[in-house]
Amino acid sequence: MTLIIVIASFLILVILHELGHYLFAKKYGVKVEEFGIGLPPRLIGKKIGETIYSINLLPLGAFVRLEGEEQAIPGPRSFSAKPIWQRMVIVAAGVVAFWLVAVIIFTGLGATSGIPTGIGDEETAGVINPQVQILGVAKDSPAKIAGIELGDSIVKMVSSTSGAFAFPTKVGEVQSFTDKVVGEEIIITLKRGDEISEVTLMPRIDPPDGEGSMGVALVRTAFVKYTLLEAPVQGVIRTGKLTGEIIGGLGGLAVNLVSGRGVPAGVEFTGPVGIVHLLTNSLSLGVPHFLSFLAVLAVYLAIFNALPIPVVDGGKLLFLTIEAIRKKPISETFEKRLSAIVFVLLISMMIWVTIKDVIRIF
Repeated sequence: MTLIIVIASFLILVILHELGHYLFAKKYGVKVEEFGIGLPPRLIGKKIGETIYSINLLPLGAFVRLEGEEQAIPGPRSFSAKPIWQRMVIVAAGVVAFWLVAVIIFTGLGATSGIPTGIGDEETAGVINPQVQILGVAKDSPAKIAGIELGDSIVKMVSSTSGAFAFPTKVGEVQSFTDKVVGEEIIITLKRGDEISEVTLMPRIDPPDGEGSMGVALVRTAFVKYTLLEAPVQGVIRTGKLTGEIIGGLGGLAVNLVSGRGVPAGVEFTGPVGIVHLLTNSLSLGVPHFLSFLAVLAVYLAIFNALPIPVVDGGKLLFLTIEAIRKKPISETFEKRLSAIVFVLLISMMIWVTIKDVIRIF
């Protein structure tokens, strides 16, 4: 059931993306030949008006087929016959749809349960249920040996030797407690999803540089809630900040690769299998965490689709921009050949990443 929910949620994201193309194509009078859920081969299809609405075998995406999009044809209903600005809006609408989904999710969470957010120890305004979560576990560390995992929340810490205890809700409180009991055996009560468990470990007196006595990276998280008036504004702000952070991270990665420094430590590429795994893990933490991760994924998809490379919307916008400058379209043969080359490269990379995901996860 969890896997079905995860795949259905991802599919809904892509459907909403295609719905952006569909609505603006209709608005500007372009004939929509087919709106498909899933990828061919077709399982069922029904023609309503001039459009075939279909459900297809592979639940890996969705598509909208417009008259005159793949090959220029004359006619008042053809995509290729419309003014360039209208074609650009139709193409861009799919990208914007992803950002809009993120804004709506963050707005809804902010006005209801609150948005799961990493916060500083000093933050208190609008904070609900603050807790300390495990952000990372060092290899061969006491935490790793004890079975502590990424995403676990620390509920309670007790020293078996002195009886000292703490119910930490701040990162500083965990660090302060472990500093007092290094070398002593401690019992840590953890929350993992809806499950409560206990592990036993001994904080190291002389840990490796950068690992800490337990060997964990910590983050203080909480549900941050807003009023009904604040929530939409904060939804837009949060989506904008997240977009900037992701672009900045990708830019830094590109600089590293170009300069020959390689991929930074801790950075991993992930494909469909890895994304499904991450979505499944987030769902185990609760619906708000799952929806929040889905919003983050929507922003990633928006940025990817906006890249100026063939086969994605950003590539189509690039070709349309060149057409506007040249006053004539790029050769269809050149565009198709370039798109085919990029498509093969992307598929090859996706297969490589998927194999790595399978090895890493399973």
